[in-house]
Amino acid sequence: MTGSVIQRYDNIIKSAEDKRLYRGLLLANHMKVLLVSDPTTDKSAAALDVNIGYLSDPDHIPGLAHFCEHMLFLGTEKYPNENDYSKFLSEHGGNSNAATYPDHTVYYFDIVPDYLQDTLDRFAQFFISPLFTESATERELNAVHSEHEKNIASDVWRLDQLDKATCNPKHPYHKFGTGNKDTLSHTPKEQGVSVRSELLKFHDTWYSSNIMALAILGKESLDELEEIVVRLFSPVKDKGVVAPRWDEHPFTEEQLGTCGYIVPIRDVRNLNIVFPLPDLLQYYKSAPGNYISHLVGHEGPGSLLSVLKSRGWSNSLVAGSRPAARGMGFFAISVDLTEEGMFHTNDIIKLVFQYLNMLKSHGPLQWIQEEQKQISAMIFRFKDKESPRSYIAGNVHYLHEYPMEELLVSHFLLSEWKPDIINNLLNDFKPENVRIGVIAKKFSLDAHQTEPWYGTQYKLEKIPKDVMEEWRNCGLCPELRIPDKNDFVATNFDLYPLDKEVTEHPIIVQDTALTRIWFKQDDKYFLPKANIMFDFVSPLAYLDPINCNLNHMFVQLFRDALTEYVYAAEIAGLKWELTNTKSGLILALGGYTEKQHILLDKIIEKLTDFKINPKRFEIFKENYIRSLKNFATEQPYQHAVYYLTVLLCEHSWTKQELLTATEQLTIERLEQFIPQMLSKMHIECLVHGNMNKKKALEMVDIVENRFMTQINVTPLLPRQLLLNRELQLEQNCDYLYSVDNEIHKSSCVELYYQCGLQNTKDNILLELFAQIIQEPCFDVLRTKEQLGYIVFSGIRKANGVHGLRILVQSDKHPSVVDHRIEEFLSGMLKHLEKMTSEEFERHKDALAAHRLEKPKQLTAQSNLFWSEITAQQYHFNRAEVEVAYLKTVTKDEIMQFYQKMLEDKAEERRKVAVHVLSKANGGAGTLKEIEIREASPLQCVIGDVTTFKSSHGMYPLVQPYINITRKGQKCKL
Repeated sequence: MTGSVIQRYDNIIKSAEDKRLYRGLLLANHMKVLLVSDPTTDKSAAALDVNIGYLSDPDHIPGLAHFCEHMLFLGTEKYPNENDYSKFLSEHGGNSNAATYPDHTVYYFDIVPDYLQDTLDRFAQFFISPLFTESATERELNAVHSEHEKNIASDVWRLDQLDKATCNPKHPYHKFGTGNKDTLSHTPKEQGVSVRSELLKFHDTWYSSNIMALAILGKESLDELEEIVVRLFSPVKDKGVVAPRWDEHPFTEEQLGTCGYIVPIRDVRNLNIVFPLPDLLQYYKSAPGNYISHLVGHEGPGSLLSVLKSRGWSNSLVAGSRPAARGMGFFAISVDLTEEGMFHTNDIIKLVFQYLNMLKSHGPLQWIQEEQKQISAMIFRFKDKESPRSYIAGNVHYLHEYPMEELLVSHFLLSEWKPDIINNLLNDFKPENVRIGVIAKKFSLDAHQTEPWYGTQYKLEKIPKDVMEEWRNCGLCPELRIPDKNDFVATNFDLYPLDKEVTEHPIIVQDTALTRIWFKQDDKYFLPKANIMFDFVSPLAYLDPINCNLNHMFVQLFRDALTEYVYAAEIAGLKWELTNTKSGLILALGGYTEKQHILLDKIIEKLTDFKINPKRFEIFKENYIRSLKNFATEQPYQHAVYYLTVLLCEHSWTKQELLTATEQLTIERLEQFIPQMLSKMHIECLVHGNMNKKKALEMVDIVENRFMTQINVTPLLPRQLLLNRELQLEQNCDYLYSVDNEIHKSSCVELYYQCGLQNTKDNILLELFAQIIQEPCFDVLRTKEQLGYIVFSGIRKANGVHGLRILVQSDKHPSVVDHRIEEFLSGMLKHLEKMTSEEFERHKDALAAHRLEKPKQLTAQSNLFWSEITAQQYHFNRAEVEVAYLKTVTKDEIMQFYQKMLEDKAEERRKVAVHVLSKANGGAGTLKEIEIREASPLQCVIGDVTTFKSSHGMYPLVQPYINITRKGQKCKL
């Protein structure tokens, strides 16, 4: 095998905390390979990146690269069955995906470690001998078309394609990369072109080992991984291909200095400012683009955003290099616009140029680069471990871009300082190089141009000379300045010595009528980080739609008011988030332990003494009203999920109820609401990470003292702390709730089969059944029947109740899809009967592996603990207990579970169907000649949600898994 490797790299720079072993390879066929050995891993993963994307589509077949990506999953010469790869993954706890970009395509999977080699064998065949069968080609076209249809009403996709449509039409950037039935079927047929032949030709031309990069993580040693890779991937042919570059920029003088007025689907208002950039990859050690984006995108005092907010023109700003294909780049500044901001777009752009002038006047400042270098080094040193799949898929493309030795550290280096490059870039950020996009509904009357693929309406104009002249000579703005030195950057990374009795799970270390504190000292991750969560429970928070709106506004205004102070902390790796919930507020802090107490004290000081800014109130109220109305534009599957929750949850205010209640949203009411809510509550807290018990109690004291001294808070009674409950459906019911959607051409169906209260036995029976049907569900409804691009089956858990859900977003009528799902489900008894005992055991092992997979990051573990605490179930060793039960489950038990709960006419079957019917142009609800199945006479149509809910009882709450005093009762520890 030695001759199959041209070069080995055993000197890959890694983080000091990283225990994994790394090796780089250059195979004889010139494929670049990264091997990662991690004997402790509970998942293995691999990713292969082909350095070719949709910019290399043949001009006459847009979307071919993307179609090729889809087709590679559907059979190879060695493994001809269309679903062999997905079935193998499903039975061995694996998942896979792929994505096509402008200049590269990446494929990736994960799997339980023992089956890495077998999966790689199947995976390698994608790049050696795909079949592209005629039947699969015809069917998979529908999936690609459905994927495109899903995106038609998405503003992100529309704006991206409009950017391409308005560039130099001779440049490949102009292309339509997704493809649809017209580009991949109808037009080629009219031209006498065989798409299958073109697929084979595209794969044969571009899928060459010398422009491929492979990354693999497994439990095997590096030598074993190398042997597997050489054996399985050496047969991939080296065709001597040169991966294309596009050094000529897609925006020439003709397209620069322009402003586009664009009509969105959602009611949003944005201003996008874009400058062309050269490809800056060669300067990765000095990252000049990052230096500029750090400053332009800053949110602290004296920043561009700070001045825009003070003038009432904008609430948020994002700046930075935008992903682009090899050879070119873009620098984009995007701000949202308030109602007033819409009248000041030229003034905002003028402010941008004044900020750039201020940067030029100071010149590049090395202390800023040094501060960024210090933060980058800290992040790299204490980098959280990622899941194997995201880690490998995230790194594989870097094999094309960076020296093998610097692969892992390339984004954190900042080892060079090149002020001249920064100066050159800043000098190119001038008015004649700018492209402006203003996005708002108000342009619909004037926008007479239409982008062909998505139908986006727009108007494109050259920017008037007098405006350009004003921007050229705009000088400086005295309010804009360089950011202050960041005092939040951590310097002490010492770990607290472990307490004498470190517990496996969180324990209560303080319990009073007002507060309950859970503490878990980290003894697994050993990083100088901690997570602290506070659940501020108040019965007022969700009392009615008005209070729900008031709570939302409080959180939005609070976060807005704190932006300037906390931005430096966020840059320095301290994370914080305040969210409004049905039960009140949740405050989460994370990151480096050293200065967390300073941030927490400031947040709680502001929280307990909050003053409303009237101007900001009006801006955020208008934002909130628009966001409620914009719900109508969400994908049909999101509507299906939402309406099911409305039907089944004890208390759930609808978007319409919230919208109606905004009429009563005033500053006066909010000023009354905030102290009322904060003065009667219960505080539950989890401290997890690099702290000892003493420090944890000190952190919570900061909160408790502020609440006691500034608010004089009164504790709640235990029964004010009861959770929301779930509607209990009657046995053998069959409900249908139908809603219309005016925006999307796709309709959607979600079928939910309620299976009762969660408990160890039923949890496992339902999870194992869901595991068994997941792959056949996708294979039948998506691959074979081509009902739609989005096909999902799994478990819904809410308020202690669980059930099976199957969701399909489709261009077909919901009644047809509903019937097809039922037909599929009814075939699952035969599927189970035919299943061999070996296959059944593989599914059990796959589920066990999934459930026992350890959280890779401290935050993921914190979230698991926190979900048990907020659900008041406290089943911290749930995975181990349930997997132990899983090992005893027989196939007969699963069949009995199916026959009792899920089979048509089953004794305890409880079904609710949510149909989202498209009334958009071309949608299933508007077509006259379409197959529609009549609702079953036994199916009960839900007309009024309130009547439906009032006719049902509620499930009891799941009782705690540990013996614990009810919250709110003072107890002795």
